[in-house]
Amino acid sequence: MAIRRRNGSTKNPPIFSHEFIIQNHADIVSCLAMVILVGLMFQVTTPLASMFVIMQYNITSNTTTEAGETVVEEETRYMHGSRDSFCIAFYFLISIVLHAVVQEYILDKLNRKLHLSKVKHSKFNESGQLVTFYLFSIFWGMDIMMKEGFTQNLSNLWEGYPHVLLSFRSKFYFIIQIAYWIHAFPELYFQKVKKEEIGPRIQYAAFYLFFVVSAYLLNLTRLGMMCIVIHYIAELTFHVARLLYFSEKTELSAPCFTLWAILFLLVRLMTISLTTLTVWFGLGKVETQGLDISNGNFNSPFSRLTILTAVCLFQAWLIFNFLMFQLRRRREAQLATAKPQRKMAPTKTKEKKKKEEVRAIEGGEQPDALTASPVASDSPHSENGSVRARTKPKKK
Repeated sequence: MAIRRRNGSTKNPPIFSHEFIIQNHADIVSCLAMVILVGLMFQVTTPLASMFVIMQYNITSNTTTEAGETVVEEETRYMHGSRDSFCIAFYFLISIVLHAVVQEYILDKLNRKLHLSKVKHSKFNESGQLVTFYLFSIFWGMDIMMKEGFTQNLSNLWEGYPHVLLSFRSKFYFIIQIAYWIHAFPELYFQKVKKEEIGPRIQYAAFYLFFVVSAYLLNLTRLGMMCIVIHYIAELTFHVARLLYFSEKTELSAPCFTLWAILFLLVRLMTISLTTLTVWFGLGKVETQGLDISNGNFNSPFSRLTILTAVCLFQAWLIFNFLMFQLRRRREAQLATAKPQRKMAPTKTKEKKKKEEVRAIEGGEQPDALTASPVASDSPHSENGSVRARTKPKKK
C-alpha cells in the first residue's frame, strides 16, 4: 500500500526534485526494500539478497547432554563482521518505511485533532516516534535478557568474556538499534526539520549510535543491552510527559515530568555502577586478560579505563544538560508568573483615574488636571466648556 502524501496540494513537483523526494521518500524506499525481497525468490540473486535480510556469520555447534540417554542438539550462534553492514542497510530502509507509517497513520491524525503550532508540531512528532521505538526496544530487550539469563546473576555480564558468540535475538536487537539511529539522520531532511532543531537531534543520535556500535564491536553486548533498556525507560517517561504537555493535559504531564526527573538520576547512577562493576572489577578478574583483536578480546587495563572514562563522561554530560533544562524551566515559570502581575498594575491605575473623573463630574468637583491655576492653562476655556478667569485685566 502506498503511503499518502503529507501535504494536501494536488500540484505534482518535478521528478527527482527535493520536494518530490520528500513527498514520496517512503514509497521510493519501500520499492528498494521490495527489490531486495524479490531477489530472494530467484536462485541467481538469492545469495546476494540473503546478505541483506539474513543475519551473517552464523556458527552451528552440537550440544550433547547425558541424562540417561545422549541427546544431541544443534545450537546456532552468530558473530559480528563487515558483512553486517548489508543487514544494517536493509533494516535502515525498513526503519524509514515504518517511520513514515507511524507518522501518517498515528501522529498526523493526532496533530489534526490537537491543532498544534509548527514548533509544537515538530516536537510532538519527534516524541511520538521515539515513544514508539523506546516501547518496542524496552519490551524486546527485557524479553531477551530474561530468556538468556542476564538478569538472574550480575556476574553473567562479565563471565565468559569475550562474548563473541551471540544468539539470533541478541544480534538482531543490535542490528535494529544501529539501523534505527542511522535512519535518524536522513529523517531530518525528509521531515523538513528546522535548522535550530537539527543540531540537538544530530547530537543525541550520534551519541546513541556511537555507544551502541561500541558495545557491539567490543563484545560488551550484555552490558550494553542492560544499559540501553534502563536508559530507554527514563527517556520514554520524558517523551510521554512531553506528549501529554503538548496535548494540554497538564494534570498528567506534571507528575510525569517529576517521575522522569527521579528516574533520570537513578538511571545515571545505575549506568555508572553497572559499568564500573562490569568493566573495572568484573573483567579485571576474568582469566582472559590482554588485548587480542583477532579473538575479540579487549580486556586490557587501558581498554577498560578508556571504556569507563567514556561512559562516565557521557553520564556527566547528560546530568549537566538535565540541570540546565531544569534551571531553564524554573526561569521560564518565574517569568510567566511575573508578567501577569506587571500587566495588572497599569490597568488598576487607569481604572482608578476613571473612577476619580466620574466622581468629580458627578459631584461638581474637577480632577487634578482641571483644577490647575489659570496661568498654568493655555486654552482660554476650561475642559468642561466654561470660561476661565483671565490673569491680566482688560486694557481700557
